[in-house]
Amino acid sequence: MKLVRFAQLQLSVVEEKMKNVEIAVSFLDVVSRENVDIVTLPEMFCCPYQKENFPVYAEPEGGEVWTACSELAKKYKVYLSAGSIPELDDKGQVFNTAYVFDRAGQQIGKHRKMHLFDINVRGGQQFKESDMLTAGNSVTVFDTEFGKMGLCVCYDFRFPELARLMVLQGAEIILVPGAFNMTTGPIHWELLFRSRAVDNQVFTFGTAPARDGCSQYVSWGHSIAVDPWGNVISHMDEKEGYTITEIDLEIVSRIRNQLPLLNQRRTDIYTLTEIK
Repeated sequence: MKLVRFAQLQLSVVEEKMKNVEIAVSFLDVVSRENVDIVTLPEMFCCPYQKENFPVYAEPEGGEVWTACSELAKKYKVYLSAGSIPELDDKGQVFNTAYVFDRAGQQIGKHRKMHLFDINVRGGQQFKESDMLTAGNSVTVFDTEFGKMGLCVCYDFRFPELARLMVLQGAEIILVPGAFNMTTGPIHWELLFRSRAVDNQVFTFGTAPARDGCSQYVSWGHSIAVDPWGNVISHMDEKEGYTITEIDLEIVSRIRNQLPLLNQRRTDIYTLTEIK
């Protein structure tokens, strides 16, 4: 067996940036006693999800939230998938950026959201991230002691090509900090995590903010974990809290051997490659 213990923190998001880090610490104090290996945080965990907030809360890589997350990973000796935060680059561009730190607090993964959330659902959610954010342009896979994992942010996960590219680069787990809303969440959240898991024969983990009905953007919540067969192995409700899920990574190779989808692709007819 190849066991990995995940803690998903479904956190409330408040206006004071560093107060959100304190909220994360209060949960890390608890889950660290459960011998977890990897802790995941939600999308924009330190910034209320409103586009006008993104440039206000943005900080460069190495800023105060980045530093706090690095120190927390080192303190608790866990891998920390630190949700996402608004990142400011040296050109003044703002990105929706996810960082991952290893047990020593070293950054081992960074993903800038590639697909910006520009939607207008009739009678439902409207949002346009591109008013304030710049899109990233890299597929993100990083190494851990357990093997390779992929990382993307929320709306990225709707695009099957990206998940497949991560898997072709060796990912056996895909981590997704995400904040689906009350229009798309009820119908698409679980469906997408189960679909991507089955199509790519990987574990998928989606970590969302807790629901705040008074906020301008209301999160669906329901942080989720799905195995490579499509079984939902963990599913929260909308409230703040955490869940701990232990997985056996040997299931990935077992399922891929029994149902060899990846090997049976017709690469003589079609291919999918990342343009560098």
